[in-house]
Amino acid sequence: MTEKEMWAAYIQENPSYKEQCYEAWCYGSKTPDLLAELTASGTKTATASAYPFYEYEKCELPKVGEHNVILRTNGEAVCVTKTTRVSVVPFMQVSAEHACKEGEGDRSLTYWRTVHAQAFADELAEIHMNFSEDMLVVCEEFQVVFLPIGR
Repeated sequence: MTEKEMWAAYIQENPSYKEQCYEAWCYGSKTPDLLAELTASGTKTATASAYPFYEYEKCELPKVGEHNVILRTNGEAVCVTKTTRVSVVPFMQVSAEHACKEGEGDRSLTYWRTVHAQAFADELAEIHMNFSEDMLVVCEEFQVVFLPIGR
């Protein structure tokens, strides 16, 4: 199913969102398809991204109530999510609760910090910036609001 087909199916069941825009994206990690599956299963209910990228790309931060179509790397749509919470905190202040909600590895804060420090360092290097533990992180929570029939 394409992102447009997924959104059309969601709108058919939820016509009140017909005029709302959505973003379609694939997780930016070494295991984006796994993260998409963790999202669809309800295990992953949060994500985090490096705030410097929003500044660099001059993008708005996610907002509560926005919808996202989560994609696999091949472009196939997996599910629709709705953002329920957004906060911006320094890397070292990301909570154990948020790390658990991200649903990755053993869901511990130690695992989250190790994996995200490396991922953020790699991503920031692409725009000639350095990772630091006081760097701001955008923490987003969401809920799955639509899965295609047969999932």
